[in-house]
Amino acid sequence: MKKLLIVYHSYTGGTRQMAEAATDAARQEQDTETRLLRAEDCEPVDMLGADGYLFATPENLAAIAGVMKAFFDRCYYPLLGQIEGRPYAAMICAGSDGDNARKQLERIATGWRLKKVIDTPIICTHAQTEEAILAPKVVGEADRAQCAEIGATLAAGLAMGVF
Repeated sequence: MKKLLIVYHSYTGGTRQMAEAATDAARQEQDTETRLLRAEDCEPVDMLGADGYLFATPENLAAIAGVMKAFFDRCYYPLLGQIEGRPYAAMICAGSDGDNARKQLERIATGWRLKKVIDTPIICTHAQTEEAILAPKVVGEADRAQCAEIGATLAAGLAMGVF
């Protein structure tokens, strides 16, 4: 059985909703085991035990969230040369732009020599004021459906061996 690991961090709930939508859909694939882990709980051994990955992070100050960056810092060198060629996808939750966070995450994945199999969506919450940025987020149904499709596609692709 193939294993999909979904690693995420969420401050205000938006990225968590995205990761949960992807996880719920991925778990419908009977030939793939899907595991959801918070970035602060994910260790190199968890990454080694997976056949593919989905990374979900908020954008903070035009970069991936610090907790997500700490996950990559903690796992990057111990995994270098050990996970090459494995498929991955990513999702960004942003208040407005999200492009720099996407570029940063994809650059890290390129360093690991992972294979991007799905374009990285940027889910925009349009939070522009301090109050809106710090408030709990609600990700809309259409955006959650897009995240679910990513989870389902990754899980099915792993199960069928196309990735």
